[in-house]
Amino acid sequence: MPVGRCLVVYLMLGVVGVVLADEPHLMRPRVPADKLMEARALTSPLPDSPENVEKGRTLYVGKGTCVNCHGRGGGGDGPVAASLDPQPRNFQHHGFWLHRTEGEIFWVIKYGSPGTAMVGFGDQLTDEEIWTILQYERAFAGEHAGPGHGMGPMMRHGGGMKGM
Repeated sequence: MPVGRCLVVYLMLGVVGVVLADEPHLMRPRVPADKLMEARALTSPLPDSPENVEKGRTLYVGKGTCVNCHGRGGGGDGPVAASLDPQPRNFQHHGFWLHRTEGEIFWVIKYGSPGTAMVGFGDQLTDEEIWTILQYERAFAGEHAGPGHGMGPMMRHGGGMKGM
């Protein structure tokens, strides 16, 4: 391989390494291994709609208290984020939406995430409220999380990778 091409490959790998170092926990599921299949099977019963996104926004900044850790823009930079290890998930990062299903995200909101500061909100939020929060959180990722985009290998509302 010519020296110029090697240099380009080396620089690209360096950039990828820096990006992954920024989000070292990004691809690791937050659902316990023995619950992962159950979580991945969950799909939202709610239609995608501006009304549900707005309901989700209201819950995200209010009753759900999501904004405290994940921030107003979903970047994982809320007022208490700096004191948490690992850092809260960054909903703006395309990798977040590409590597998990909506069921996994629902499960973590409802039951929490062992080994993190993410507590379960199943005793404070109804399932419907959790699904609307998830619709709002998808809005942070723009095209990476819309219908037919992202949402892990199984995709939203049912496609692919059965039996995983």
